[in-house]
Amino acid sequence: MPRKLFVTTALPYANGPFHIGHIMEYTQADIWVRFQRLQGHKVHFVCADDTHGAPIMLKAEAEGISPEELIARVAESHRRDLARFGVSFDHFHSTHSEENRELAAQIFAALREAGFIATRTIEQFFDPVKGMFLPDRYIKGECPKCGAKDQYGDSCESCGAVYTPTDLKNPFSALTGATPVMKKSEHFFFRLSDPRCVEFLKSWTQDGRLQPEVANKVREWLDGGLNDWDITRDAPYFGIEIPGEKGKYFYVWLDAPIGYLASLRSYLEKKGLDVAKVLADPKLEQIHFIGKDIIYFHTLFWPAMLKFAGRKVPDNVFVHGFLTLTGEKLSKSRGITVSPQKYADLGLNPEWLRYYLAAKLNARVEDLDFNPDDFLARVNSDLVGKYVNIASRAAGFIAKRFAGRLSEEPLSAGRELKHKLRGNVAAPAPDDEEQVPAILFEVRSFADQIAADYDAREFGKAIRQVMFLADRVNQYVDEQKPWEIAKEAGQEAALQWFCTLYLELFRILTIYLKPVLPKVAEDVEAFLGLAKPLTWEDVPSALKPGHVVQPYRHLLSRIDPKQIAELLEPPAEAKPEAPKPAAGAAPEFRLEPVEPPKPAPILPVGETISIDDFGKIDLRVARIVDAELVPDADKLLKLTLDIGIETRTVFAGIRSAYTPKELVGRLTVMVANLAPRKMRFGESQGMVLAAGDGSSIYLLAPDAGATPGMRIK
Repeated sequence: MPRKLFVTTALPYANGPFHIGHIMEYTQADIWVRFQRLQGHKVHFVCADDTHGAPIMLKAEAEGISPEELIARVAESHRRDLARFGVSFDHFHSTHSEENRELAAQIFAALREAGFIATRTIEQFFDPVKGMFLPDRYIKGECPKCGAKDQYGDSCESCGAVYTPTDLKNPFSALTGATPVMKKSEHFFFRLSDPRCVEFLKSWTQDGRLQPEVANKVREWLDGGLNDWDITRDAPYFGIEIPGEKGKYFYVWLDAPIGYLASLRSYLEKKGLDVAKVLADPKLEQIHFIGKDIIYFHTLFWPAMLKFAGRKVPDNVFVHGFLTLTGEKLSKSRGITVSPQKYADLGLNPEWLRYYLAAKLNARVEDLDFNPDDFLARVNSDLVGKYVNIASRAAGFIAKRFAGRLSEEPLSAGRELKHKLRGNVAAPAPDDEEQVPAILFEVRSFADQIAADYDAREFGKAIRQVMFLADRVNQYVDEQKPWEIAKEAGQEAALQWFCTLYLELFRILTIYLKPVLPKVAEDVEAFLGLAKPLTWEDVPSALKPGHVVQPYRHLLSRIDPKQIAELLEPPAEAKPEAPKPAAGAAPEFRLEPVEPPKPAPILPVGETISIDDFGKIDLRVARIVDAELVPDADKLLKLTLDIGIETRTVFAGIRSAYTPKELVGRLTVMVANLAPRKMRFGESQGMVLAAGDGSSIYLLAPDAGATPGMRIK
């Protein structure tokens, strides 16, 4: 039965352009949504800018513009980037909207009516110069634990201590430098500690709708006791004023998630649909994609607010980790970043990035690493060297020899066709008659498992299976050698039929990759001259006999390493310049340069061997499909290697140079015919090759385009 889905991502804060973490999250959700649509399911996919709060108010003030002007400018940049990276939101709204204002007031009123809103008088730091209460991050002082200076009002960056602003020693306002004073104010609190909330959340968070690691973390919070939530901010504040409470505003984290509902309402009303009726449908699934830094809000406050305001609660909250750059945490100030805007402005294909992220994404809450070398190798090898290569190998023959017309023989007639070709040396041998239907059956047979992986958000597994099939298809093309059939007189029908089969296999692989590569899939649909866009149901169908395809145009280019270097070049302002001495100043004292360390000595070349000796070594290209630490072995990693015809387990002494996560998916070189060696950890079935001088290790890797199982000669 078709599913009905209401899907959102976390709302981006409207004080600046997207960072690469936003693009990762939106790509993850977009791939999942596109897959659901390919399955024929109904999806409402919405988002909005998170536009309220003190930071936006203060930034607008610093720029000399109104907050409305600031968020309008940011919204324009967000919409542009969403289009550039192929994110298919049905609607992108704003929390600074009438829909959000009305919904926030309604939910607050319902919670108050149900007894979940309390009022308390609190004391807060107040900036007497700025004339405003100070949020925690706008108060600085000395850490009460370690004494470090210039620390924020909620935690110490030096020792990691967590505290309240009133614990700071010698506090001052980060806005004006003034010493803040304590001032009382009456605030509203959401009673998260209410036994009814706790009972509901213990059930809702532990019933399988959250990932295990998320459910475990939430259980820790529940076991430690929940605190009531201050949902009030005092004027001046850019936000939604609490009805009937002049000078009191909803804290941004109350109205921000309500923005999900406001965006859905705005979208449905424009389509003439009743949002209340849609949300009341018991078959509707409400799904949120978020980062691990906002779990508390989305698994405690948000579902409790909805539950006790009498509204639908989320069915799933899918959490992902952070994105790192070559193992380092992203930091714009330190120049460790990948700017999505720069990526697009340089002309790098957004679908390269979508593919790379998909190849690393899974259903767990773990960080992903953007490794530039791995990025280049995966795209050039997988997308160009394997996937697109299938179409380019067949399209030339179809265009030049047959004016774009496919074989009149149906693909199921392969056996009969080959019976007619037995007299030709290029034709398959009689004992190989089942090979053509077998490859078609094999590629089609993966549909259910790939679909299951997409649905479970195991995108990396889905991609590995598709690339395995791409390897198999390329291997099949190499075995059939259409270029040799093309040289034989009278074998036009055979060549046309085989190239038709290759394009059919390419069509199926395109369906498998369509959630990840929507623009490429669109170009493939145009190239194949299809009457309608491809869906998952089209996997078992086939191109019609005699169908005419369009002239082939290159679908994807390779990444130029220079583009990556330019992308990662830090901005000029991030490059520190050496200070220039003042005019007339004494010469700067400098230390004498230290002689750089000498490189490790290069060992002499070994004894001469014959070509026959070398021929005994079977060197193969291998893909690392899994890597893991070996307990009680400081130097070893356990590698699972795909060598085309089978997988092997190898224990390699490379732990000092590589982590398991950065190895998965890489190509390397292995000795495939080395006698197995029994170790106390298991059997090592070969050896990977690496260079090194004793202190450094460099794993060998083949050039882009190599595939697992290729013999190295």
